Amino acid sequence: MSIHIKPLADRVIVEAAPAEEKTAGGIIIPDTAKEKPQRGKVVAVGNGKPDEPMTVKEGDMVLYGKYAGTEISVEGKDYLIMREADIFAIV
Repeated sequence: MSIHIKPLADRVIVEAAPAEEKTAGGIIIPDTAKEKPQRGKVVAVGNGKPDEPMTVKEGDMVLYGKYAGTEISVEGKDYLIMREADIFAIV
């Protein structure tokens, strides 16, 4: 999948994974109690800074901070745009 936005410098666009529907014990979580996911798939990557090349690439599953990024909507889908430094790990 590709979107028609190219992030600048060290920014990436992430499609958040869906929130959990059930607990491990099988209890269904209502919409009002679902937590914002902290992982997602990278869908677009900037070119990086001259002295800092990008380490993530399109298609990587990543973990990021709970309050990382800014929510954007492109072509009816919701994404997060964040700096690469806000990403904790590639899964």
